[in-house]
Amino acid sequence: MKLSKFKYKLPEELIALHPTHNRDESRLMVVNRATGKIEHKIFKDLINYFDNDDVLIFNDTKVFPARLYGNKEKTGAEIEVFLLRELNQDQRLWDVLVDPARKIRIGNKLYFGEDDALVAEVIDNTTSRGRTLRFLYDGPYEDFKKTLYGLGETPLPKFIKREVEPEDSERYQTIFAQNEGAVAAPTAGLHFSRELLKRLEIKGAHFAYITLHVGLGNFRSVDVEDLTKHKMDSEQILISENAANIINQGKDKKKRVCAVGTTVMRTLESSVSTYGHVKPFEGWTNKFIFPAYDFNVANCMVSNFHLPYSTLLMMSAAFGGYDLIMKAYKTAVKEKYRFGTYGDAMLII
Repeated sequence: MKLSKFKYKLPEELIALHPTHNRDESRLMVVNRATGKIEHKIFKDLINYFDNDDVLIFNDTKVFPARLYGNKEKTGAEIEVFLLRELNQDQRLWDVLVDPARKIRIGNKLYFGEDDALVAEVIDNTTSRGRTLRFLYDGPYEDFKKTLYGLGETPLPKFIKREVEPEDSERYQTIFAQNEGAVAAPTAGLHFSRELLKRLEIKGAHFAYITLHVGLGNFRSVDVEDLTKHKMDSEQILISENAANIINQGKDKKKRVCAVGTTVMRTLESSVSTYGHVKPFEGWTNKFIFPAYDFNVANCMVSNFHLPYSTLLMMSAAFGGYDLIMKAYKTAVKEKYRFGTYGDAMLII
């Protein structure tokens, strides 16, 4: 499968800049793999596709305010720092990306906030834009974290071309977000409201929560035509014994087992037995799923409409079937569905 197969014409005005007013009132395209039928619904109509003992699997990762703006010592040049992950709590070490990277060298100090509330020193280069920072902060860890996050802003993806607004801190987060560690939201989960979850629960559906801390690799462009040569960034995942049991019971009963989002699908496929059962797991995954691929666990998937050439589109095409999904995307453009993080959703059954 070639990268060029995932090109399609996406008018820029169809990239959603804001979420719908109510989480569960975005549009929902329902794609049936068996019949090829495409239906147009509202997201809360999802309730009609689930019954007693069906299972929905959610990613409960929580996004932290990962984007900071600081100034370089001496020159005062503005530097964007994107926090990726904490490396050492005691030493205040963080793995970050910096922009513009060419100006940031080992030994440089960066200053953040009014009155330079926080200072960091560059202690290592990791990639072309990657650096390791040591934050110079004497107080307790809780105070440091509060100061750091107070200076950060919601890390909206760059294709949402506007300033971050106060509502983003709530809306760029699922209502079930619990385990902090993501720098991007698991977007399919953004459509679920408390009311919709309650109605699904009343119908007898079961929920399993797994964790994949979404990294920037989701937005990293694929720069090889031969997809077998693309390497995904590693991301941390956790599947508890309880979640595995709920998922496996749904499978054993031949029920609908629905992965809510590509991050959930990747997590499930990263820890599966030869019998197609999910195993409890804590570790890392760099699994890259593209057509053709035989899925082992989920038989249903919720996903947003992803941008051309993205690994997220590739996984959706692997699950729904390349021809059917590309036809669905063409239909979505024609019907003016909203694309990207804050856009509309697709249910593949």
